[in-house]
Amino acid sequence: MKFVHLIADGKPAIALADTDMQHYWPLADLVPGFSGDMVQLVQDFDNIRSRLAARGAGRPLSGARLLAPIDRPRRNIFCVGKNYFEHAAEFSKSGFDSSAKEGEHAPEAPVVFTKASNTVIGPGAAIPSHEGVTSQLDYEAELAVVIGKPGRNIPRERALEHVFGYTIVNDFTARDLQKLHRQWFLGKSLDGFCPMGPALVTADELDAANLDIRCWVNGELRQDANTRQLIFDIPTLIATISAGITLEPGDVIATGTPAGVGIGFNPPRFVKRGDVIRIEVQGIGVLENAVD
Repeated sequence: MKFVHLIADGKPAIALADTDMQHYWPLADLVPGFSGDMVQLVQDFDNIRSRLAARGAGRPLSGARLLAPIDRPRRNIFCVGKNYFEHAAEFSKSGFDSSAKEGEHAPEAPVVFTKASNTVIGPGAAIPSHEGVTSQLDYEAELAVVIGKPGRNIPRERALEHVFGYTIVNDFTARDLQKLHRQWFLGKSLDGFCPMGPALVTADELDAANLDIRCWVNGELRQDANTRQLIFDIPTLIATISAGITLEPGDVIATGTPAGVGIGFNPPRFVKRGDVIRIEVQGIGVLENAVD
């Protein structure tokens, strides 16, 4: 199933969408009395799943405005750095990586950090350029996991049982802040630095270990990879993050970006006001945002 968070007739709503994102059915129509957000849907899913079937022709999605599936996560977004071999190498060589050991091109364990929840914006929303705060804006196309079942110390072999579904995240970054502060939180957490969407797709619809992921800047293909190239796969990430930390329904884990980010070029190709970043992940859709 594919779910969207949208504004229609001036009101926010959670809705079921068709596969090609042409029509939607508000959950309040399918499940009378439902008035929650996407996290509430995740929590209630097992109880209401049997009623989540499209009825009739649906409403045209073109008449609604999409929001981020989880527009205000209840906790920081868990993120993973340097999780594709070629990206780990380009980042280590860039001079912006304060986390790498000398000569290291791939981490020995998952590199986990967080982005503040205030960073999330939806499809089509403007990414603030934050002029005067940063001058080195960069994009990162990523598959994101949304947790459905809570757990702590989750064994790797059971990790996927805790996944509700997947969405797309642009882990937008101020590289100068990331380098200056020698850790990544500030450079990753400026307002608007986490475009998310366009939909949340349930785990049964996708083989998350084999999804094409691509990113274009102003129509130029910059990133082109597949999630089978992840250094640490999704079960490993969930097992690692949940070791001593309880994961909750609605938690978001961004799994890392492939090679082709701005700092991977020589000289770096940072984005600027007016640039358009388009990310596509197979089976989920397209997330597009412009820098303002």
